Amino acid sequence: MFGHILNFKLKENKVFINFETGNAIIEVLSPSIINVFSPLKYDDHYSKAIENRTIEKCDITATNSDNHIEIKTEKLTVKIFDDFKVDFYDKMGNILCEDYRENREPFERRGNGYELLEKEGHKVDSQNGNHKIEIIKKMLGEEKFYGLGDKTGPLNKKGYGYEMWNTDDPSAHLESHKALYKSIPFFINLRKNSAFGIFYDNTFKTYFDLGKENSNYYYFGSDDGNLDYYFIFGPEFDKVITRYTNLTGKTPLPQMWTLGYHQCRWSYSPENRLMEIAENLRSNDIPCDALYLDIDYMDDYRVFTWNRNAFPKPQEMIQNLKKDGFKLVTIIDPGVKKDKGYSVYEEGLKNNYFATDKDGIPYVNAVWPGDSLFPDFSDSKVRNWWGNNVKSLMDNGVSGIWNDMNEPASFNGPLPLDVQFKNDGNPTDHSEIHNVYGHLMAKATYDGIKNSTKKRPFVITRACYAGTQKYSTGWTGDNQSLWEHLRMSIPMFLNLGMSGLAFTGADVGGFGYDCTAELLCRWNQVGCFTPLFRNHSTAQSRDQEPWAFDDETLNISRKYIKLRYKLIPYLYDLMWKGEQSGLPVMRPLVLHYPSDENTYEINDEFLFGSNILVAPILEQGKKFRAVYLPKGEWIDYFTKEKFEGERFIVKEAPLDICPIYIKAGSVIPNYPDQSYIGENKIDELILDVYPGNGEYLHYEDDGESFNYKNGEYNLYKFTTENSNCFSINIESLKSNYSAKYTSFKFIINATNATSIKLNDEFINFNTDGSKISFSIPAKNGELKILS
Repeated sequence: MFGHILNFKLKENKVFINFETGNAIIEVLSPSIINVFSPLKYDDHYSKAIENRTIEKCDITATNSDNHIEIKTEKLTVKIFDDFKVDFYDKMGNILCEDYRENREPFERRGNGYELLEKEGHKVDSQNGNHKIEIIKKMLGEEKFYGLGDKTGPLNKKGYGYEMWNTDDPSAHLESHKALYKSIPFFINLRKNSAFGIFYDNTFKTYFDLGKENSNYYYFGSDDGNLDYYFIFGPEFDKVITRYTNLTGKTPLPQMWTLGYHQCRWSYSPENRLMEIAENLRSNDIPCDALYLDIDYMDDYRVFTWNRNAFPKPQEMIQNLKKDGFKLVTIIDPGVKKDKGYSVYEEGLKNNYFATDKDGIPYVNAVWPGDSLFPDFSDSKVRNWWGNNVKSLMDNGVSGIWNDMNEPASFNGPLPLDVQFKNDGNPTDHSEIHNVYGHLMAKATYDGIKNSTKKRPFVITRACYAGTQKYSTGWTGDNQSLWEHLRMSIPMFLNLGMSGLAFTGADVGGFGYDCTAELLCRWNQVGCFTPLFRNHSTAQSRDQEPWAFDDETLNISRKYIKLRYKLIPYLYDLMWKGEQSGLPVMRPLVLHYPSDENTYEINDEFLFGSNILVAPILEQGKKFRAVYLPKGEWIDYFTKEKFEGERFIVKEAPLDICPIYIKAGSVIPNYPDQSYIGENKIDELILDVYPGNGEYLHYEDDGESFNYKNGEYNLYKFTTENSNCFSINIESLKSNYSAKYTSFKFIINATNATSIKLNDEFINFNTDGSKISFSIPAKNGELKILS
């Protein structure tokens, strides 16, 4: 395709290469991040994912070595050959990633019954065919692949093939689904304790085959666009994620209330039904922070309107909900009803804010309102206009926006690929904008809320692209009340997190079909540890609220929803740390234990941060399971039994028990019981301690504003050490937020004590079995637990 290398030139951080039939650029963004680029369609990147491209100055050399160009940084060597073949080595000369020099050779598929299979209704898997751009990499052996967003199937994606084309598919999602709602063209390759990532920044329809077509190679490619990918070296697994999110953005710290329990349904309408749900949540002692309104709250599905028959005084209603601690989140779809006299339609039409056909006529398709037009979110003027409309909901007291149907979905067939978009001065068509339509809608919504409220926006979106994490949380779309969908959700969350989306969740209990009591219990046990904890179900399904089944289901649901509220400060800390590191809340064991081969294929356990291991029950009727504990000492959260890691154990788990283990040396901050976040000022922080050697940072701020960006927060450091005696050092690292804790309550597990000293003075404590507790002023000091 490119032919022989003719010449090259090093200029600052870029190596410009001329080939016989094309040109390319190798750009060094840092010693560990290399961009491989050829302007096959556009002269520049025009990235929708990378908005603040930064360059780290470093030493770079580029030399002509026999038959190739050799580029070196302090971490990597890159070799470029004829036909733009690019290989990557570490600084020791070990091969990391090598282009495949042969042609694609799909496995042979035998048989003569293709047409007969299709007639009987079987879905026949076919090859993707050739693509305009293809980058084929050699399998070097023992690769594991992670990432690629919300794709179904197991954690390790080796042997599977996927497509990046945002898709609203209402059928039951299976491992064979190649595309769902999100397109995140990023994966991590783990091999021999060395990890790297590849981000293929191309918004056209793209393809990833990780050894499905042939086990000798893996490839990624696209139908159009530029050859534009980033090689992101670790070698540590977690550093790949940090560096990828340095490029595409980190998940920002959300308002604290968004981490509470959310209750949703299609639909809580009219108003008295919504208020009934609120009353039942409080009367059944179910903590909850957010209620949702689905499409029925709108006037005939016109966005930014209210159905005044169902909700006659929305502002008053929302204020009444707030008095009882509830925030209201409303759904918004992109389709604007074609309706003369409807202000949103008229204004959009007048200002040419809608996507058009090739003749410049606004494109029309059907969605919930019937014939609808689609805002051109690729145009900044349209995004600003949309954000101003979002303000009208915020002015009524709405606290968050739920973006749905933004793949975009449509009822009269998909949007044609030649629908036109302005693309901020670089006109293009739907084939390029489709995968970023929801991403750009999320950006418009985020900016609208931020400008209106000056608070951290809460946006939830179904469709995403790489970088959407900067603007929105996401959920896994229209799942169903099936045990398989509960099982499938774990690797989906973990791969979404490794793909940059740290704030995700699924519809707890399942959206479609009918949930059972047992399934809801087990799903709430998983939901307790997912960043977005929302129960949601469809119209015409049975009631799915915790009290809709029986007392046992209500009690178990309450137990894990209350546990979630107990863990809110720990979760908030994870979100704060994630804004700096890019690491997700839910993590596969392999992320922290990449040298442990037992962790590579674990689909049914996860880490909640690095301190808590969760091994939920994911099968109907099951009352026990094998749990793998990685290296270290782990303590059963409920029984306080200790276990040495690097082995499997069998855990009995009746319906009310989700196996949870805490790593020795952990300090887990807790809050007391609350009906909602902010119900009471927290003056005393509870610290749940598991003896061992460790260090923990706890963060405190106002929970809603951007003042923390200006340094208005408190930061505490707790260091635990198990030597001659167990000691805890308490240190205030930063104290710029005025509403500080006045005291700390310590609960020290699996410990006996004869006396406790704070700064060499004895203090009183209580003993309860194998744990001790006491309260002290929230000040610097050293605790010594003597036994």
